[in-house]
Amino acid sequence: MNSTLASWNSASEAEALGAMIACCGSKRWAAAMVALRPAVNVPELSEAADRVWSKMEEADWPEVFACHPHIGELKAARASAQSATWSRQEQSSANSAEDHVLAELADANLLYEQRFGFTYIVCATGKRAEEMLLILKGRLGNDHATELREAAEQQRQITQIRLGKWVIE
Repeated sequence: MNSTLASWNSASEAEALGAMIACCGSKRWAAAMVALRPAVNVPELSEAADRVWSKMEEADWPEVFACHPHIGELKAARASAQSATWSRQEQSSANSAEDHVLAELADANLLYEQRFGFTYIVCATGKRAEEMLLILKGRLGNDHATELREAAEQQRQITQIRLGKWVIE
């Protein structure tokens, strides 16, 4: 068994909850994951994460979205230290973006948040700042329900990546 997973299986509820909240900022999702312990292996944990996420409701999503900084910013207001570190890694391409791209991202982030009422969520791993900007601009044309589902899917992908990072650290 993976050593991180073994430690998590035997950790206190508070410690186990903290690990899951770093992967996905939803307290309800994290509590459901902790309740499923012990996880036998990483694939089982990954499958459980998707299964639990699929049961989250629209009311749960803003809590998670608030844990993400705007693309091009350093830290969200409600992010754990581990989540903030992962966000910086995931958005690292924004560090080398040209100033005009960062300015466009800032403007588009604001427009997005005004339109939809939550932070623009995109699985940033492996994407350049310019690509994230194009995706953001394209998603501004979505209706609210479509965009909410798209943001939730992006969060599911982010959670899977973070679970993978967590089990190997």
